[in-house]
Parts: sequence; C-alpha cells; structure tokens
Amino acid sequence: MDIEAFFEGMPFASLLGIDVTDCEDGYAEGRLEMSEDLSWNEDRLMAHGGVTFTLADTVGGAALVSLVEQPVPTIDMRIDYLNAGIGDLYAEADVVRCGSDVGVVDVDVYAEDDGESSEDGDAVGTHIADARGVYKTG
Repeated sequence: MDIEAFFEGMPFASLLGIDVTDCEDGYAEGRLEMSEDLSWNEDRLMAHGGVTFTLADTVGGAALVSLVEQPVPTIDMRIDYLNAGIGDLYAEADVVRCGSDVGVVDVDVYAEDDGESSEDGDAVGTHIADARGVYKTG
C-alpha cells in the first residue's frame, strides 16, 4: 500500500490541508496550516476543536496504517483539549497496541508558536491536545 498516496487522496483531510509528513514503524507526524476558514474566532486565528480532532484522528490512523498497510476506520477517539490552537498545528502519533482486530494510538497535538525552533531545528510549540484513538485493524 502506498501510504503517502492514500493520505494525499483523502478528501476531507485534503480539504483541511492536513499533510502527513512522516509515517513508519507505528509512528506518524502531520501538519496543518491555520487559516481563517479553520478558526472559530473571527478576530484571531484559533483552531476550531473539530480541526484539532481531525488532525489527531488522521495522524493517529496514519501511525497504525504504517503497520497494517490497509485503511483503519476509527472506532472511537477521546481527546482532551489543553490550550488554544494558535498558529499552525502539528501532531505526533505512536501506536500503543496493534492487534488483529483493533489498534490503539496515542496522539499529541501542538500549535507552533511564532515559528520558533529548538536548537536541533525542530518546531517548538504549545501542547494543545492529547488524544487516544481506537481503530479497526481486521
């Protein structure tokens, strides 16, 4: 399965501008550029909760797809919103369990703060959400 092509061809993720940037060995990363259309606030760009959720769900699914090499429909997802999503968003996902019927993935979502970078060049951001997704693998 061509994982990159699979996620590039996902209409809803494409509509929001979600880009899965890394996807291998039970780990995935993804990004989303904030725009006025994705904000819940007309005075300031602040990610709508549904945008944050969709990024977490998409990147979580990608992490599991990297192991099972087939689509993984979402069974359940729980998300805790920790901070406002101000700025572009990125998510990191790790598979916790990959079973024959279901898989479990933990996802952290961050908002990039003013384009800052750490010493190693990675984006520095505010942790805005924790999520756990359960997906159908079999």
